[in-house]
Amino acid sequence: MEYNEDDFLQLSGIQHFAFCRRQWALIHIEQLWDDNLRTAEGDLLHENCHDSYFSESRGEVIISRGVPVYSRTLGVSGECDVVEFRRHPRGIEMAGRDGRFTVFPVEYKHGQPKDDDIDILQLTAQAMCLEEMLSCEINEGSIYYGQTKKRIKVGFSDESRKRVAELFSEMHQLMKRGYVPKVKPNKSCNACSLKNLCLPKLMKASDAKKYVKENVCEGAEGRL
Repeated sequence: MEYNEDDFLQLSGIQHFAFCRRQWALIHIEQLWDDNLRTAEGDLLHENCHDSYFSESRGEVIISRGVPVYSRTLGVSGECDVVEFRRHPRGIEMAGRDGRFTVFPVEYKHGQPKDDDIDILQLTAQAMCLEEMLSCEINEGSIYYGQTKKRIKVGFSDESRKRVAELFSEMHQLMKRGYVPKVKPNKSCNACSLKNLCLPKLMKASDAKKYVKENVCEGAEGRL
């Protein structure tokens, strides 16, 4: 199955979806957004590494920044922060360049390595797009973390590829229905930039009247 361009989702949305399905739906279906310190710092880091598809050569490596990518199979489009084309005899040919090159995507993140696989899934999705566009095989890439100032090499396993495809399929289904799912609140809600828009406490409120009385009425009385 291939998706039409009109139905393409944002590739970067997979990190929101893997973190919280409700967060993704609020951003991509309801078009809601609210910055916090983490998102602002992350945006600044990406602005520094993106330069309107700028390329430069460093020895045997061609470095391209802000590379637009897409996949009709996944139904997504987006940008790679950096793609390194490394000279290798078993690589692909590049227009206007002598020799052959392997493809190595690099994603930039503001913080530090996470305990989950959210960042890995996003980078895997980028690699899958590049493979489809360039008719090549990409075995690995890396994630640069601004807090540690180190790269972490990532291998693209069959398991992570399968999960990427499953998540995007579910995202397309929710987008088609225009449905914002409910989720069980957890400690991650405190760090979410959409906390004030999502109102996670409402998910646990069994009595709406009681919630309004405790969180709305009391707050109004305090301002009087």
